[in-house]
Amino acid sequence: MRKTFTTILILLSITTLSQQITLKDWEVLSQTNIRLLPKYGNAPVTEERKKSDEIFIDETMKQEQFKGDRTAASNHLITLGFNYLYRGDLKTAMYRFNQAYLLDTLNAEIYWGYGAVYMTLGDYEKAKAQYEEGLSKSPENTHLLTDFGTYYMAQYLGLQPIDEKNALTNLDSAISYMTKSYRIDSKDQNTTYKLSICYWLKGDCDNAWKYYYECKALGGQPITEDYTKDLKKKCKRK
Repeated sequence: MRKTFTTILILLSITTLSQQITLKDWEVLSQTNIRLLPKYGNAPVTEERKKSDEIFIDETMKQEQFKGDRTAASNHLITLGFNYLYRGDLKTAMYRFNQAYLLDTLNAEIYWGYGAVYMTLGDYEKAKAQYEEGLSKSPENTHLLTDFGTYYMAQYLGLQPIDEKNALTNLDSAISYMTKSYRIDSKDQNTTYKLSICYWLKGDCDNAWKYYYECKALGGQPITEDYTKDLKKKCKRK
């Protein structure tokens, strides 16, 4: 059971344990480096930065793979950002998410990236603010819905030992957001896996197995051996 909770915490923080930077370090660094803040901290754009941004945008849009589509280029940078995030390089991840914002300020996927950085740092309230802002712009964005549900999973895990009632309220919120995401896109392994975990935490074995098998059928990449063992232990099949 303990291993599974460790697995869930890693899942919530998104990256591997190789991540070294702390929230305190990040806060200090971001005071002098606006590239570590979402949307560059909304800082006034200097002439020097404006020219630099224009060169970056121009060079990026010359690439044949994007065919002049700034949203496609923005999404590509978001993908790169998550690749860095998974490797534990939060600084470069945030740089890429901000470059994605430069290319397409209306791309709600950017808030998925911003939220992921703060989830990894353990600053859940800032993560929540990013997910909420993204969902205000794109209410049916499945990445945002699922990861906003993940924020509530984190709240459940934090409260569960000391406040069972509020912990369960947060777990229900996690299930609600993930279920909405699932109804929009039932083929997302991340969503089905996290729904299985949520129902396992709640003790709803039927649904825990339902979403486990659905994730398996889709490829089962997120499923860990520890979770499978604990699911079988807590939710024995007849």
